[in-house]
Parts: sequence; structure tokens; C-alpha cells
Amino acid sequence: MHPHGGAPGRAMSAKQPSDGALLSGELRLAGRLDARFFTLLQALHDTGSINRAARTAGLSYKGAWLLLESACNLANEPLLETATGGAGGGGTKLTGAALGLLRAWQALQAEHRDFIRAQEAHLAALPALHGLMRRMSMKCTARNQFAGTVAALTLGPVTAQVNLALQGGGEITATLTTAAAKRLKLARGKEALALIKASEVVLVTDFAGWQLSARNQLAGTVSRIERSAVSSLVVLTLPGGGTITSTVTHEAVEALGLAVGMPATAVFKAYSVLVAAQA
Repeated sequence: MHPHGGAPGRAMSAKQPSDGALLSGELRLAGRLDARFFTLLQALHDTGSINRAARTAGLSYKGAWLLLESACNLANEPLLETATGGAGGGGTKLTGAALGLLRAWQALQAEHRDFIRAQEAHLAALPALHGLMRRMSMKCTARNQFAGTVAALTLGPVTAQVNLALQGGGEITATLTTAAAKRLKLARGKEALALIKASEVVLVTDFAGWQLSARNQLAGTVSRIERSAVSSLVVLTLPGGGTITSTVTHEAVEALGLAVGMPATAVFKAYSVLVAAQA
């Protein structure tokens, strides 16, 4: 990077976070000049071709021109020099003003990354907030996600059983392979997440004296029912304040007479629980 002179370096994305980071931020100049614009400028400087620069920045040829023309119209000085034909074969290059703008972006971008890293370090000194953000950082399609601590771990030759004590009270049991438990480095006291797809959760309103083999049975109260075109989402609020969601058919909702405020139990097998843990 050459903030004060020389050829500009590679215009990297200003978006954070990198892998494992919890904070993110996007740097923009004047509300519209973002990393993609400066990637386009850098590629244009490297190649002298709008066509190749557009592909590098993930833009269409027309989109690249629109972006460049908009910036050029707002600048006090020309940003591009275009040559047609001739011994050099023509092409487009950045003016001194455009190179100065690119260098300024790169300097600001470096300071922006340093700021994000400093705030990450500050966040690490706040255990409660840092832990919450770590638990919320995973993005997956499983609707039910519970934070807990490994309360018990039993390793067998092939399978392992993990008991997670939930932060809001209660417990979830998961069955996974022993190899997976070792890869996750599970141990008593370690924080972990339990992930359960809503389609794996069965609702029971009356056991009628029967007992089920499913190890996980969380009793709660129906707090919300959402009907879609093909199914219904039924949300139970658990005693500790957490919620668990089940996807059921409209017919099942009607057959069970499900309604907000009635008690129900969410039942799911230990094999249906995915376990996630920080390395």
C-alpha cells in the first residue's frame, strides 16, 4: 500500500469480518463509493480495459460505465483518460486525480481495518457480550438454536452421547459419532450449541399414559401459530423463557386443537440434534 505516492496496491474489500471475527463494517465514501467501485478502479489501472476491469469487479460492462460516469460527473477533475486506436491499441487509464482517490481509499481502508480489530479486542474484554455475539454469529437454516454447556459426555466405540445444560434451564441430549465429539473437542463445561430443524420436532398435547422413546421432551406453552400455504409454524415458549418451533401440517393443528395459551410438549430424538462448538 502506498498512501503517499507510487503505484496503488490491490484494492481489497472493506467489508469485515474475516473468519472468526464478530464485528463488521463497510467503508463508503460520499455514501456511494464503496469497495466495488475501488476494485473497479484498481482493475482498470492494472489492465487498461473497462471490459476486463468490469469482470474483475463483478459488474457488467454497462454497469461499470454507469458507475464510472457517475463518479466522473461528481468529481472536480477528470478521472479517466481514454485513447482510441494508435500504436498502443487504445484503452482507458486513470488520471492523477483518480490515482489520488484510490490511494486515499486504501489509506482509509487500512485505518478502518485497524479500528475494527481494536474494537474486537475491546469486545473480548466484555465476556457476557462477547459470548452472546459468538453464539449469534453462526448462520444456518436450523430454526431452533439453543446455547448450553456440556453437562455430561459419554464416549462409546462408535457413538457418543452429549447432554447440554441450557442457559435458560432444562437439558438437551444429542447423539453423534465419537469421531465427531473428538473433532469438536467436547468436554464437560465447554460451551456448545444444539441445532434442531423445526421439521424434526413433534408436538404432543396429551400423552394419555403413554411414554415415548425420544430422549428430548421439552414442555411449554403455545405462544404463536403461523399458517403458510402448505404448513404451520407452532412456537412453544419454554419455562426458562426460550422458545422452540415445530413445523406441522394444517390438519395436525386442527386435529390437536392447537391454540395460543395451551400446554404442549416438543419431542425430538437425540439423533436429530446437531451440535456445534468453537474450536
